[in-house]
Amino acid sequence: QVQLVESGGGLVQAGDSLRLSCAASGLTFSSYGMGWFRQAPGKEREFVAAITQRGLSTYYADPVKGRFTISRDNAKNLVYLQMNSVKPEDTAVYYCAADSTFSRLRVGVPAYWGQGTQVAVSS
Repeated sequence: QVQLVESGGGLVQAGDSLRLSCAASGLTFSSYGMGWFRQAPGKEREFVAAITQRGLSTYYADPVKGRFTISRDNAKNLVYLQMNSVKPEDTAVYYCAADSTFSRLRVGVPAYWGQGTQVAVSS
């Protein structure tokens, strides 16, 4: 059974940094592209960032480019989202996602989702 468990969310102030982690189990981690999505209150879930299976390529949504960094540790089955210079508009539930076909991850239809971790940014 595949499980993705996010951690690291919380309440921070604008301009602060935060690192989210996602622990994966039940899958061959190095064979899966990994991504982060977010859903703000009253809005649809949106793509944030993704990283290919070996970590050679990364992709970001325009609102987070230059502020967020996705990375992975295939030895530990972990994927991270380093969030710097956070803004109130970054407030959302952040979800980890996985798919062995990277294109499905990029278009927001991954095979597996985590339960999410709440990030709240105060101004």
